[in-house]
Amino acid sequence: MKYASIIPLIGGETFGMERVFNQRPEYILSYSAFEANDSQLLQHYNNEVPYYKLDEGGSAPYQVDVVNSVCPCAGLSTLSTTHDANNPTNDWMITSSEYVLENVKPKVLWGENSPHLANNMGKEVVKKLRGLANKYGYTFSLYKTKSMLHGLSQVRNRSFYFFWKDKRIPLFDYYNKPYIRIEDQIRSSARNDFDPMTELLANNNTPSQDPYYKYILEEIHGGISHQDFTKMIDKSVDVLSYIEKHNKYNVVSEWMEKHNFDREAKSCMRKYEKLESGGNIMRKITTIVNDYIGAFVGHMPSQIVHPDADRYLNVRECLDIMGMPKDFQLQGGAKNINMICQNVPVTTAADMAYNIKKYLDNDREMLNTEYVRQDNVKQSYEKENQVMSLF
Repeated sequence: MKYASIIPLIGGETFGMERVFNQRPEYILSYSAFEANDSQLLQHYNNEVPYYKLDEGGSAPYQVDVVNSVCPCAGLSTLSTTHDANNPTNDWMITSSEYVLENVKPKVLWGENSPHLANNMGKEVVKKLRGLANKYGYTFSLYKTKSMLHGLSQVRNRSFYFFWKDKRIPLFDYYNKPYIRIEDQIRSSARNDFDPMTELLANNNTPSQDPYYKYILEEIHGGISHQDFTKMIDKSVDVLSYIEKHNKYNVVSEWMEKHNFDREAKSCMRKYEKLESGGNIMRKITTIVNDYIGAFVGHMPSQIVHPDADRYLNVRECLDIMGMPKDFQLQGGAKNINMICQNVPVTTAADMAYNIKKYLDNDREMLNTEYVRQDNVKQSYEKENQVMSLF
């Protein structure tokens, strides 16, 4: 069985395929807009996997059985201020899918996107994808899940979409694997003197010197250490949310001013006024972890504190949270840290790839329908207008 990738970004999904199919992709297709991210994967493969940019005259050299894709999800992500079914970012799913279905003609094309692809927000995008499936003789399915159910210490709600060169659709396994606690995941990333990724910190500042975290350690808890605080909490918490459970920001502002944190003192007053008027504030700030996190995205790599050491995460620890190969080197180091988040956890991708391989081996229960929306969280599936629960 042969596979290829289109818009793989730094490769989490492709590594999931590699784990199940026991081989590298035959080739990689993409567009110049994603070359910076894609280059990380190409470097890992020592530039031995052919790479074709479709907007610069490249084309798929031959057919393969499976193609996987990681198109940008910002169009349907609530982390984006412009999320909407009509966001132009969603066009990458349509453009790349049509190219593959028309030119590569695989038995399976699949990709990952926002969880909203599988609900009302994504309805119009799904309608377009189903239109492509019908145009090129494929059935179409969605699989909604969260990475915690695949054994990871982050919730990370996601949707996967699949085109099947078939008149039927395979029913996937349901997953609810025990997960490794986030603090244990981080501790398992052993320091290696021969691995430069362990030397590079995502954030070179000292967490306990963050004025807000300093307020917690010194004012709220009377002068405890970072290590003492991590033993006190039973779930992950950002320092602002923790402060808000103990004091209002006008009180915090007085402490900040007294300790010469003038910028933070003014910021606290703005926070106080906004919250008192019924508004909300951004809380993308130093985060102390315990048990699990929401999703390893955006600001998280540079804000998560090591559970034992008074430092932020190193690049290897960030890569390990996403399940990337132990020999993967992030080119450009910490300045490209967000590329790790623009990715699919390898474990989750491998579970999708496993079901695809089982389908190709004729080892899946098949549903006689052109469309299925399967929900791993609820452990049920919807076939057109019919909802089936297995429990």
